[in-house]
Amino acid sequence: MLGAAAEAGRAARKASAAIPIVAGSDDLVGEGHAVSLARPGGNVTGVSILAAELNAKRLEVLKAAVPVASRIAAFWHPATGEFHLPALHAVAHRLAIELNIQEVRRADDLSRAFEAVRASRAEAVNVLASPLVFSLRQVIIDQAARMRLPAIYQWSEAVREGELLSYGPTRAEVFRALAAKIDRVVGGAKASDLPVERPTTFELVINLKTAKALGLTIPRSLLQQADQVIR
Repeated sequence: MLGAAAEAGRAARKASAAIPIVAGSDDLVGEGHAVSLARPGGNVTGVSILAAELNAKRLEVLKAAVPVASRIAAFWHPATGEFHLPALHAVAHRLAIELNIQEVRRADDLSRAFEAVRASRAEAVNVLASPLVFSLRQVIIDQAARMRLPAIYQWSEAVREGELLSYGPTRAEVFRALAAKIDRVVGGAKASDLPVERPTTFELVINLKTAKALGLTIPRSLLQQADQVIR
């Protein structure tokens, strides 16, 4: 039995089809770990964090924060899966955004990605859900600040560390749900019988200090939707 996140969950499932696995993942069904949300059917259950849908939603939020942006880059870790991209492209098309997808597979890719952002004259960055890319957030935050690029993340920690925006589930809710499922499995429940959960609460966090440094005025309508505003 193992509590895991995205890539680690995939590795655990390859290692055993019998040991119960409780995973926090982008999409347990979309990644093929579970047959359905209600009846996972195998040895994996856990929490799907709606990564693909929320990557697209974050593009909408970023556009709302920077209405003049018509060219937006997205930092994407291909190991998270191509299923992240269709909804993102659909929102970009609807909002008339020229979307520039930059693959980030390792830390060394960030320099190239930012050079491509500069060359494409992108006006903002959507940092797509990925444990690896999130682990590199301080490098991204620092370089985005130097290039005066507003960016949005999945988790609010990035905003508290100096980035402009985040929108997504709360880590506390995800970890509580995972802990509850681990407790059920330890108590004898079968992973196949435990429904996959999805987050029910989402938070928008805005850093006005960063907005000021970037010379941005965040629309009042977006500020009114924020769960937390860092001043």
